[in-house]
Amino acid sequence: MELDSSRVTTENFLTSQETYYLNGWTDGLPIIPPTPELVQACLDWALLPADHLVGIEPVRERLITAEKLAVNSVMAGCLPEHFPLVVTAFTAMLQPEFLLHGATASTGGCAVLLIVNGPIREQLGMLGTFNALGNTDRASSVVGRAVRLALMNLLDVRPGEIDRSTLGHPGKFSYCLVEDEENSPWSSLAEERLGISGLSAVTAIACMAPRQIMNEWTTKPEELCETIAAEIRANQLNYSIWAGNYVVVVPPQLRQHFDEAGWSKADIQNRVFERAYVKRGAWGEVGKGSVVKDRAEREYRALESPNDLMIVAAGGPAGGFAQVIPPWLGTKSRAATVAVGACVDCEVP
Repeated sequence: MELDSSRVTTENFLTSQETYYLNGWTDGLPIIPPTPELVQACLDWALLPADHLVGIEPVRERLITAEKLAVNSVMAGCLPEHFPLVVTAFTAMLQPEFLLHGATASTGGCAVLLIVNGPIREQLGMLGTFNALGNTDRASSVVGRAVRLALMNLLDVRPGEIDRSTLGHPGKFSYCLVEDEENSPWSSLAEERLGISGLSAVTAIACMAPRQIMNEWTTKPEELCETIAAEIRANQLNYSIWAGNYVVVVPPQLRQHFDEAGWSKADIQNRVFERAYVKRGAWGEVGKGSVVKDRAEREYRALESPNDLMIVAAGGPAGGFAQVIPPWLGTKSRAATVAVGACVDCEVP
């Protein structure tokens, strides 16, 4: 099947960069020109025809096809073997619970965090250790960027167009985290959410920027959980009071403290659930007293249930650090997890 995308001819590599930038097709960084050969290589690797329908954006009914995702993946620097993760990420983002249009159009400025699990991490050389949420490896960087470029070029999620972010954050370039499963005493995030071990999967979450915390002065799990809960409470007061899918990234030093004390993920989730709440009256202490009114004693929990706390093992080996990644809009947008290669909403004869 021939590719359906329109063609642009440029004189050389440098002029192609200017052409893409001036047309608003890039994020301002250089791109790889998506030649038909490179696009087809992505489709062939994923065993997808060009017109394969990955999904439909429900608000404006935009069709997301494999070919269009492949074009943007090449632009972002993806190799063919990276492409299945991009397809999986978009499949997750198009699930109704994710609320894709709201997450990409909001003034709140969230970005799409991707969390990768399973054997595909090793196959692609993806790393969940040093600099886990930075430029840790090639695949993480380009997969996250491919998703962003596809949002821009397929759904017009550009600043000032669909993207109405007041400030945004750097995750809008690329926001991809790999779980360090080999060095974790816990089951992976994908296994928890899908109930099956050994699957390669992507979890998509509409998230704000990471908030780094530190506690190197204790090994007691209760005290470590209190530090986590305190950061979540700060987010409730300073950003959004509503409950949602909070992510906590736990590096090895803190994981060791929890493991040596015999604490499971569920123990951490339950403890943080108990401690992560604020009373509406506390808004008066951070300049929001006008919305307290007669509800000062009303409690607002950061999590509707302990399972809403998504604990991810990742990070370098040293340092009593962790990161709390807040949700964008509480329960209006929920995390979505899809296995790589899964066919969501396929018709079965």
